[in-house]
Amino acid sequence: MVTIHCFPELLMQRPSRTIRSLSIPGCIASSLLLAGCVTTKPVAPAPAASASMPSRAESHSPGALPPGFVPVMRQGRYTLVELTPDLGQRDLMLQIVDVRVPSTFDATVADAIHYVLLRSGYRLCASSEIAPLYALPLPAAHLHLGPQFLHEALLTLAGPAWALSIDDASRTVCFSQHVGPATPALTVATTAPRGPSLGQAGVQQPRFDLHQPQGARP
Repeated sequence: MVTIHCFPELLMQRPSRTIRSLSIPGCIASSLLLAGCVTTKPVAPAPAASASMPSRAESHSPGALPPGFVPVMRQGRYTLVELTPDLGQRDLMLQIVDVRVPSTFDATVADAIHYVLLRSGYRLCASSEIAPLYALPLPAAHLHLGPQFLHEALLTLAGPAWALSIDDASRTVCFSQHVGPATPALTVATTAPRGPSLGQAGVQQPRFDLHQPQGARP
């Protein structure tokens, strides 16, 4: 701390008008200012980081978003677009297809399935067990499919007798025939004749002559 001493022998002299007005108050003000400049407050040490609080690297994996956070981007003046993939991009079987299969006289179910899977990311498996399904002629009702999910379009082409199986690792689509109870054979009920006809019973049927007048008919 710096202290300024004011000497009384200097005050006994006849100072000028300016020194007389500033001598005693100036010494007091200078002492207070210097005392304030050298006075410092102790700085409290920063608290140590708590070991229980996880770091950012521990709480989130690289590239992962916090739970409940949906990033958006402004497009235009009044449009906000979410920066997240679509449902069909997350699950390729949920992508929407709207196709028109080229109509040919010899188009089969296999041709239609190959056409629907075109640019979908999947390919059709090759198996001898599915050959009967692939060889079936394509119905005219299946020439236009969509808009609908890819999963539903494949089930529509195969029909209810076949089950769809998907291998996401190799992105292969395959079908298997449903195994269920045998369908009972349809029986046609036949009814016996109620009785002999009039000719078989020996009853003579009346005969009418078209050239005979109506009043003369019996």
